[in-house]
Amino acid sequence: MDRLEAMTLFVAAVDGGSLAAAARRHGRSAAAVTRAIAGLERAAGEPLLLRSTRRLGLTPAGERHLATWRDVLARLADLEPAAPGAPLHGTVRLTAPELFGRRYVMPAIERFAAAHPHLSVRATLSNQIVDLIGDGIDLAVRLSPLADSALVVTRIGQVRSLLCASPAYLHATGMPADPSDLTRHRCIGLDANAEAERWAFARGGRVRTVRIAPRFAVDHAAAGIDAALRGHGIVQARSYQVAEHLASRRLVRLLEAWELPPVPAHVVLPAGRLPGPATRALIDYLVPALRNDLSAVEAAMTASSG
Repeated sequence: MDRLEAMTLFVAAVDGGSLAAAARRHGRSAAAVTRAIAGLERAAGEPLLLRSTRRLGLTPAGERHLATWRDVLARLADLEPAAPGAPLHGTVRLTAPELFGRRYVMPAIERFAAAHPHLSVRATLSNQIVDLIGDGIDLAVRLSPLADSALVVTRIGQVRSLLCASPAYLHATGMPADPSDLTRHRCIGLDANAEAERWAFARGGRVRTVRIAPRFAVDHAAAGIDAALRGHGIVQARSYQVAEHLASRRLVRLLEAWELPPVPAHVVLPAGRLPGPATRALIDYLVPALRNDLSAVEAAMTASSG
């Protein structure tokens, strides 16, 4: 068995969680997969996999080799010419923030995948910043300023951070007129492990923070927004998370004059990695779709303003 096939089986075993999964995917016997990975470990001079009865794990050396071999296999796939009109095939891996991914990215991916039945898409929805190269990710959606210059960036819009509460809550308590008023309101925290949170505001170039002692806190934004909808207090949320509730008047936007500047939203790729046909096609579909979605969110923000 050649080195390239062994690398392919190693990556498939890690992705599938077992040697048997790699064998099934590539039509090889389990013994052949075992021999291939043993050969890679001999060449590396150290173990690459941590085997258990439940799932494979990676040694530090395995993590380094996995990133390199993913990149090599992706580059080789990119060099394969596609016949005109040939269906897209292969696997595209992407990551996006959890709620944004559920609300906007996944519906777009589902439409794209329906049109390309030979293509597989693997989506990681997480609010943690994922290492694109180390985790073998082809593209990502990022809703924050970008500090990493080693990325190929396409801007798709912007996202705002805002406060909101239900009309019923505000009828009972009144509207806060200044950030300091929040200390007298019931606020819904988004850090279940913190006794207090600091919420930031900006006006006239001046940044101000207010210490909030939430009546209760939950570590999931959707649950905090649900609590606000039920009239339990004021929640801090991102514009895309509450746009539909503002449009339907189920939530009211608060302290708009004190909102922080919006942050950019981008689709990003690892620098130095030429996207293959499937990745390129998904980007070409995803970028305009997400731009339209964020434009609609901005329209809802304009309608809720004032």
